[in-house]
Amino acid sequence: MKITYIHHSAFCVETDKRALVFDYFRGDRVSDCIYHGKMPELPEETPVYVFSSHSHQDHFDPEVLKWSRKYPDIQYIFSKDIRKKLGNSALKRLGVEEEIRDCITYVKPGERYEIGGITVETLRSTDSGVAFLASVSGKTIYHAGDLNWWRWEGEPEEFNEYQEKTYKAQIDLLSGRNIDLAFVVLDPRQEHDRYLGIDYFIEHVQAECIVPMHLWKKYEVIQEYRSLPRTAAVREKILVVEKENQEIFR
Repeated sequence: MKITYIHHSAFCVETDKRALVFDYFRGDRVSDCIYHGKMPELPEETPVYVFSSHSHQDHFDPEVLKWSRKYPDIQYIFSKDIRKKLGNSALKRLGVEEEIRDCITYVKPGERYEIGGITVETLRSTDSGVAFLASVSGKTIYHAGDLNWWRWEGEPEEFNEYQEKTYKAQIDLLSGRNIDLAFVVLDPRQEHDRYLGIDYFIEHVQAECIVPMHLWKKYEVIQEYRSLPRTAAVREKILVVEKENQEIFR
């Protein structure tokens, strides 16, 4: 697999001449954290699968629909909340053909889909939309979207309890599954609670490679996490991203 870290939670994974693109957005859409990562150039005949876990501006960009002009063999796998965000006139506004509607699959949590020769399973997010489990060419790839153990100081205890209960229940569904590549949230804004989600994931899921994401450019958090005594046994599985458009081969 060739993994390209675009920025934030956006990645392109190339395997067996296919490309899976997760949660791409143009880097200037989030005003307080500007990114400059770019979608890798792919041969036009490449089968491309574009995943968007939910409609938040740091996970979805309607501009991805324009990629259909370059890549005729393209499939879009969008969380169902994106349908409302796009609206009825989105395709016309973006200048893409109406036929592209047939290339969009809107997904909901807890379902399994066969799309263009790959299998897609979904989990319920603790924030909005879904997390993805994509099986392609003998590889299984997990992308969390915003599925995380979100705990925030100042939030009602009921909120934090819901987050913990829901996150654990969803991650437990992956227990016993062999996952080749996992993109997992590690958000430095959670301060001393930032390791809750990734800790639980590593403890309960068998994953060959783990890529922390949703870092808001605080890349040093990855090395901090890898240096903790409790991660010693899995340290080599935790991949380090340090810059936009970084390429990793596994």
